Amino acid sequence: MTRQKIINIAVIAHVDAGKSTLVDAFLKQSGVFRENQEMIEQVMDSNDQERERGITIYSKNLSIQYHDIKINIVDTPGHADFSSEVERIMKTVDTVILLVDSSEGPMPQTRFVLHKALELGLRPILFINKIDKKDQRALEVVDEVLELFIELGANDEQLEFPTLFGIAKNGIAQFNMETASENLNPLFETIVTQVGTYPVELANQPLLMQVSTLAYDSFIGRLGIGRIYEGSIKEGQTVAISRHGVVKNARISKLMVYQGLKRVAVGEAYAGDIITFAGIDDIVIGDTISDPNNVRAMDTIHIEEPTMSMNFLVNTSPFAGKVGKFVTSRNIKERLERELEVNVGLKVEPLENSTVEGFKVLGRGELHLSVLIETMRREGFELGISKPEVVMHNDSQGNLVEPMEKLIINVPVEYSGTVINKLNQRKGLMLDMDSDGVRDKVTYNIPLRSLLGFRSEFTNDTHGEGIMVRSANGFEPYKGEIESRLNGVLVSMANGKTLAYALGNLEERGILFVGPQTEVYEGMIVGQHSRDNDLDVNPTTAKKLTNTRSSGTDDSIKLTPFKKMTLEQALEYIQWDELVEVTPVDIRLRKKWLTQNERKQHRNDKK
Repeated sequence: MTRQKIINIAVIAHVDAGKSTLVDAFLKQSGVFRENQEMIEQVMDSNDQERERGITIYSKNLSIQYHDIKINIVDTPGHADFSSEVERIMKTVDTVILLVDSSEGPMPQTRFVLHKALELGLRPILFINKIDKKDQRALEVVDEVLELFIELGANDEQLEFPTLFGIAKNGIAQFNMETASENLNPLFETIVTQVGTYPVELANQPLLMQVSTLAYDSFIGRLGIGRIYEGSIKEGQTVAISRHGVVKNARISKLMVYQGLKRVAVGEAYAGDIITFAGIDDIVIGDTISDPNNVRAMDTIHIEEPTMSMNFLVNTSPFAGKVGKFVTSRNIKERLERELEVNVGLKVEPLENSTVEGFKVLGRGELHLSVLIETMRREGFELGISKPEVVMHNDSQGNLVEPMEKLIINVPVEYSGTVINKLNQRKGLMLDMDSDGVRDKVTYNIPLRSLLGFRSEFTNDTHGEGIMVRSANGFEPYKGEIESRLNGVLVSMANGKTLAYALGNLEERGILFVGPQTEVYEGMIVGQHSRDNDLDVNPTTAKKLTNTRSSGTDDSIKLTPFKKMTLEQALEYIQWDELVEVTPVDIRLRKKWLTQNERKQHRNDKK
């Protein structure tokens, strides 16, 4: 392989700003796809959950060719819950393209990812997307981004960021709002001018690279991915691996680089390129790879601490093992250990003083953990998941502090009073409020634990018209007790199949979570009670038959459609004495203690 001019870039943006669409346009215009080849939209969002949720979860690599320059592109997650992905790949790029919506402006998660880039000294390129929107305010948004740069402590060089405008969906970038364009060439030219190619002379130095991502191949095993900072690396070469002061030698068995969306085997790769290699079975993120005759160690990649925990328990319900393939604590332990190898934002601790076998899993947020649970569910695991809990810390003075969130809500004017009132009750502090007479945009600083269970309530209060975005906002002193769910639940006191007759009688008691002919067991939650206490009910009661018949008595029972909980809704909903039972087929809500007697014994327990 000959030495190439190389530039590495990352595309960063808030969710739905058009990041994956811009990457599609890069691929299309650089000739990665043939003219007659069908191209899938958001091609980089290859994971099933990424496509279903419409977000990027895992960072991925690809390369395109612009004239004689190879541009490696890293697609990064835009959600703060996947910050561990963002933090480590930022060290592998020369610049970032900051993608901002022309009407929304910089959003909370834009702030988070941009802050990481500025900390590392990168000089971003601003791309104002969706300038074809009727409500676009592109020039105002540029000023807002400049204010954000200043707020985040950007240096003078970073504040001189180039700005482009465009429509990623149509593959258009332009230098200003007046000068029309038909392609992304203005963006390509800006990347080359702003960054310049990686210094070729660094390839003559001894080898130095750091592993930023891991992958797995069923044929060649564990793969390390990272950027070569200095020197070159060859297939079959012996290298030194440095980890926490310990050095050992290993051999590179296979070496690959990115060409388009594919990994292509090569004999040698040079400084500046992002490579994938095999041959080191125990490689981990942050390991430094260097020349055995010139051993060096780079700074460990810093990952922010988890903010939320859940207990992953062995499923102990009467339906345990009916549909799942992996149900034992050993299965769960092995799977979590595999996840720890590639998901560095995750921590796993054994549960102590628990009557049920399981593990405490700590992550960066509800979405971070729910993606893992959903992945395990699809792989055939059965689990009992406890209520999410916020991870508290003690500061340097020994005071209890808790994670805060910056929350921005955008709601129709008629609903804003209700939402603001609820956020105030949840210990939120209003920072800013803006209104155009139709919708109100309100910014809050609020404890993370106040938002557990709030999304469903918010959706109902705003009739589905509200928009809510949030991002981590540091730690503040503990804010005291916060009101949790006000309603109790309807708990089945019988085993069997639900019947329409019984459910019809229960409808007046609250909102049902199950429909007719659903298998239930004692202790399973079948609905929400209209009052604040739990109520034991029998959803399997059949209608008593009599010898007399009268007109109209045997008409079919018409039930109100029941509320089917998604995994996220279920995790938000449950209280400390409840669990979400997750299986490959069903998601159920249940009490920790299934019988009435057990619940009475534990009613005064607290977490």
